[in-house]
Amino acid sequence: MFDKLEAIEKTYEDLTGQMMDPEVIADQSRYSKVAKQHRDLEPVVEKYRELKKLDRDIEGARELVRDSTDEEMRELAMAEIEEAEERRTSVEEELKILLLPKDPNDEKNVILEVRAGTGGEEACLFAAEVLRMYARYAEKQGWRFQIADVSETGLGGIQKGEAIIEGTRVYSKLKYESGVHRVQRVPQTEASGRIHTSAITVAVLPEAEEVDVKVDTRDIRVDTFCSSGPGGQSVNTTYSAVRLTHLPTGLVVSMQDEKSQIKNREKAMRILRSRLLELEQQKQQDAISAERRSQVGSGDRSEKIRTYNFKENRVTDHRIGLTLHQLDQIMEGALDSMIDAVVTHYQAEKLKQETERQAATA
Repeated sequence: MFDKLEAIEKTYEDLTGQMMDPEVIADQSRYSKVAKQHRDLEPVVEKYRELKKLDRDIEGARELVRDSTDEEMRELAMAEIEEAEERRTSVEEELKILLLPKDPNDEKNVILEVRAGTGGEEACLFAAEVLRMYARYAEKQGWRFQIADVSETGLGGIQKGEAIIEGTRVYSKLKYESGVHRVQRVPQTEASGRIHTSAITVAVLPEAEEVDVKVDTRDIRVDTFCSSGPGGQSVNTTYSAVRLTHLPTGLVVSMQDEKSQIKNREKAMRILRSRLLELEQQKQQDAISAERRSQVGSGDRSEKIRTYNFKENRVTDHRIGLTLHQLDQIMEGALDSMIDAVVTHYQAEKLKQETERQAATA
C-alpha cells in the first residue's frame, strides 16, 4: 500500500507542476484534464501526508521517552504516542477506503425519480414532500436541481416526479437512496386520527452521456402534443410537449415542463439515455450481482430502505440500523448525517470484501 501511496504523491506533485506551466494553462482542454486528475488525487495525498506526519510525531515522542530524564516530560510523551497511534490507525483505515476501486458513475449527474406507491393520496402527498426534500438537499450541496416532469394530483401530491440534478459527485452521494421509502403518520384526510402507513419509491440513475449510450434516431418515435396543466395562454394551443418511444425496448419518456418543444425533447433524451444505460448495466449486474446485493440487499427497488415516522419525529434507515430523531430537519433537506452514514457503511463493506479477496489470493 505504501509503495502505491508514494507513487500517487509523486504523480500529484507532477500534476501540481503542470498546473503552473504556462503551456498547459494556455490549453484549456489540457488544463481541465490535469486539474481534474489533481483534484481526484488530492484527498489521498492529504491523508497520506497526515499519516507521515503522525509517524514523525510518534518517532519524536519515542526519542523523548528514551532520552529524557524528566519523568513528567516522559509521561507527556507517552500520552502523545498513545493519542497519535490511535489517530494513525484511523487515518490508515481512511486511506484504505480512499484507495478502493472507484465507481465510474460517482462523478456523474443523476436522474431522480420519485413515484407514489401504496397508500393512495397520502402516498402522493409524501412523494411531493420527498421530491421537495431532495431539492432542498441539492440546494444545500450547491447542486442544480431541475424538475423534468411531474404528474400532479388534485390535493397537491404527485403520482410521479422526475428531476435532473447536476453538480460535483452527485451520484456518489445519492446512489444509495434508491428503494422504498415508507411514511407513518396521520393523513390530512383522516378524521379519526389513526396513523396510516404509505410508501413511495425512489430511483437514482446516473445520467448517461452520448459516449455511454449510442441511441439510433431511427429507433425513436417522436410524438408531440399540447401541454396540460398550469402554463398560461400557451397551454393546449402549441404542440410543445414531447413523447419519445424507444422502439427496441418499449421505453417511453414524456416531457412537458418547458414551453419550448426543443428543450422538452432535449430533457426527454437525457432521461431516455439514462434509462437505457440502466437497462444495459442491469444486464451486466445480473451476471455479477454480488456488489449490488451488498449495496441494496436483493437489488430490487421494492425493498424498504427507510421509514419516516412523523409522530415521533423519527427516521430509520433499515439497512444500517440508524435512527435519527430529526425528521423535521431532514424533510427540509438536512440529509447529510443520514446519507453520509449510509455511504460510510457501504465503503466499509467494500473494504471488508477487498480485504477478504486479497487474503484469498495471497
